[in-house]
Amino acid sequence: MSAEVRTDQATRSGAGEHAKIKVAAVQMASGPSVSANLEEAFRLIEEAAARQARLVVLPEYFCIMGMKDTDKLAVRENPGEGEVQNFLSETARRFGIWLVGGSVPLVSPVSNKVYNSCLVYDEHGQQVARYDKIHLFGLSMGNENFAEEKTIDAGNRVVALDSPFGRMGLSICYDLRFPELYRMMGKVDIILAPAAFTAITGKAHWETLIRARAIENQAYLVAPAQGGFHVNGRETNGDSMIVDPWGVVIDRLPRGSGVVVAEIDRSYQLSVRASLPALEHRCLLAC
Repeated sequence: MSAEVRTDQATRSGAGEHAKIKVAAVQMASGPSVSANLEEAFRLIEEAAARQARLVVLPEYFCIMGMKDTDKLAVRENPGEGEVQNFLSETARRFGIWLVGGSVPLVSPVSNKVYNSCLVYDEHGQQVARYDKIHLFGLSMGNENFAEEKTIDAGNRVVALDSPFGRMGLSICYDLRFPELYRMMGKVDIILAPAAFTAITGKAHWETLIRARAIENQAYLVAPAQGGFHVNGRETNGDSMIVDPWGVVIDRLPRGSGVVVAEIDRSYQLSVRASLPALEHRCLLAC
């Protein structure tokens, strides 16, 4: 497994140590119509931008929650083209924001599978990062049965990038259960975790996992989620939240479509890391 780090002068110069920047997590209850989902996403992105968010993150599967798992194969896109990617690029440029498509189905070398890809666009509408979901969800519990490996081709690259808001690490949903993924990113300031947690697993573990990843990495964690009842009969947990480096939930939205907005304070983050330098104390492999 390899790691990819994007760093350039433009992004380095914007990540001030004393910056306070608003970020937003969008919550949706997406359905099988891509066009309807994009219309709803636009409305919520517009709301986030009106609330001064400079980084807006959409949930996993924001563009489609099909009637069956294979529906996403019919709307998969080639990298750099297609309705969903054009929407993300144009919307980021229109509002002058960094916009993250929580996951988009992209073409895979395996004909009956897609990559579940998190795509990051800068304020000019340029795609600056892509992360293909590595950990594929599987569950058999009561009426809930999921096997993502049947329709998704797993990624194999850890992705972190520098941005005007600090260094960001990319992950998707089930990745939250694997803390070693985030250690491989190095020291990140913000972790993005767009998700579509099930009602059962979300109720039991969602908040605990989100707060744990924030605490152990002393990072802000932006977790937009699918939340509610879907046309296909599925129920997702929701509870989109933004958590600070001390593990405090700054803001959250339990259910339904909407936007969570919070301020990222780099000075506060630096004070947490200075007061409790756990990242420097880590020595399992370094001592």
